[in-house]
Amino acid sequence: MTNNSTAISFQFTEEMKGYMSADETAFEDGFQRGREQNHYFMFHLTIRSEDLDQFLQSPEHQAEAIGYVEGDLVGGRCTVEKGVFNLFVDSADLNRKQMRYRLFFNDSAGQPMTFSGVKEIQDNVGPDLWRDTTTLFTNLFRGHVAAEQEAKAELYAVGILHIETMDFMKQLTTIRSGGGNLAERMQGIERFGKFFMGGLWDIYGPSLMPRMGAFEREIPLYTTEGVKDAEITTHPFNTTDKLGLSLLRYQRAASDDVVVILHGLTTSSDMFIMPEHNNLVQYLLDHGFEDVWTLDYRMSNRFSYNLHRNNFNMDDIALYDHPAAIAKVREAVGPNRRIHVICHCLGSVSFTMALFGKTVTGIRSVIANSVALTPRIPKWSKVKLSLGPFLSDYVFSLEYLNPYWRREPGWSIGKAIGWGVSLFHRECDVPECHMLSFMWGTGFPALYSHENLLDVTHRRGGDLYGGVSVNYYRHVNKMVNNDNTAVKYNTEDPRYRPLPDNYFQYAEEIETPVLFVTGEKNKVFTDSNIVCHRRLEEIVPGRHQLHVFPGYGHQDVFMGKNVDKDIFPRFLQFLEQNRD
Repeated sequence: MTNNSTAISFQFTEEMKGYMSADETAFEDGFQRGREQNHYFMFHLTIRSEDLDQFLQSPEHQAEAIGYVEGDLVGGRCTVEKGVFNLFVDSADLNRKQMRYRLFFNDSAGQPMTFSGVKEIQDNVGPDLWRDTTTLFTNLFRGHVAAEQEAKAELYAVGILHIETMDFMKQLTTIRSGGGNLAERMQGIERFGKFFMGGLWDIYGPSLMPRMGAFEREIPLYTTEGVKDAEITTHPFNTTDKLGLSLLRYQRAASDDVVVILHGLTTSSDMFIMPEHNNLVQYLLDHGFEDVWTLDYRMSNRFSYNLHRNNFNMDDIALYDHPAAIAKVREAVGPNRRIHVICHCLGSVSFTMALFGKTVTGIRSVIANSVALTPRIPKWSKVKLSLGPFLSDYVFSLEYLNPYWRREPGWSIGKAIGWGVSLFHRECDVPECHMLSFMWGTGFPALYSHENLLDVTHRRGGDLYGGVSVNYYRHVNKMVNNDNTAVKYNTEDPRYRPLPDNYFQYAEEIETPVLFVTGEKNKVFTDSNIVCHRRLEEIVPGRHQLHVFPGYGHQDVFMGKNVDKDIFPRFLQFLEQNRD
């Protein structure tokens, strides 16, 4: 490293401009609403390091950010009191780096604020180098918020800033170096340029097929060892359409408040009792809710129902599975206990269908993650959802889709699909992760952020998620195409006559409060729960709540390594509010 007496400094000036909104929680929505409301926002920063060698050699590649932010949402121009910039920080993805901005300032009223921005530098399908390096996804938080505090911080506004072409050309002329002699300063600029261009080549340069990482099971399949100091019992039950299902009960003591937790499609109750982190069941038991149940219904990978072609849809679950499960719980706990439900993914869709369709009653409160009565999905997901079931059933004659395909011995159509999917997913060497992104959502990866998962959780995706037949996708597709609304799949079938054609029909009558939660980076069901809450607010103002978790996606809200600190306290707060 260069001695301080001869250290070469460098700096450049950057301006980014865009729009933000305090009425939205998703970046794109915040940008669009901010533009409609003319909430212009920008920053002017000088990025400076006193020691170029230290900047290039440290893994954080951190420099000082000096300047100002400006926008009517913060009362005009505000000087940055402390700012840091990180260039090409390694992420948990193999081929993704980040440019990070964190600026502490006070708004015009003297209130502390934090600007947190990230450029995601990742080579996805299609030309995206310019877009990635000039697009900043931005959060404004109240208070001075460190990176590790964001999930629990008060989000004030969101949006997107861009570098305009002329500003970028101007930025190139602001690169300066200081210290040493002229030759050393010119070499400093050259070294910085090589680092910058080399970092882009590492991401966007051509690469070979990603390797498949080895897998050896580290955590027993279907284990309950993640729950300590509780009596664990199994409670089987039957549905009226003749399926055998089951509940697991984790009890420390009799409780007036009982919590029932529901998984999503391809997963199981295992996602709530994972031993590698402080899981949801353990958290609830440790915080005063001492009678917790997890339901494995017909979507669970603990059963074989999804491993052959079937005609199940979510009306079946709303009509048969959830009422029978709640009845089984009532049979065990008695008629006067308060039952609270926490549900996820299509478990959330189907349970809110049961609640708002009146096949389940007597529920004290509900926490619904990611999606409920208004499924909304990314554009590419719409294409997959429209074509996928037909191709799966009638072209490839697949019984089910399986995230474990690529590791299966021998050769099969499924294995070929697994290889093909991995061609486009170079973000990690776990093929199950690639297939899950193919099966659900749009992203690299789609279900979660790698940063939020422990490595062992990421590696054991083939155990935590299972195969699934595709008819459920047809029902989701119908909802998406019906104004993103939960509707009955087959209105002519007399079996479903007890269910409403539109599940908002009784919304005004349903008094059970729902906390709609979602990750800010949800790449599976995007802003579904934000829209659902907004629609219900128009029908029954103030009855339901919404919370968006910055930095989280779809699945990591339950399976992330820090959920006991970032997510579960908000769940607990809502449950405590509804104990009486």
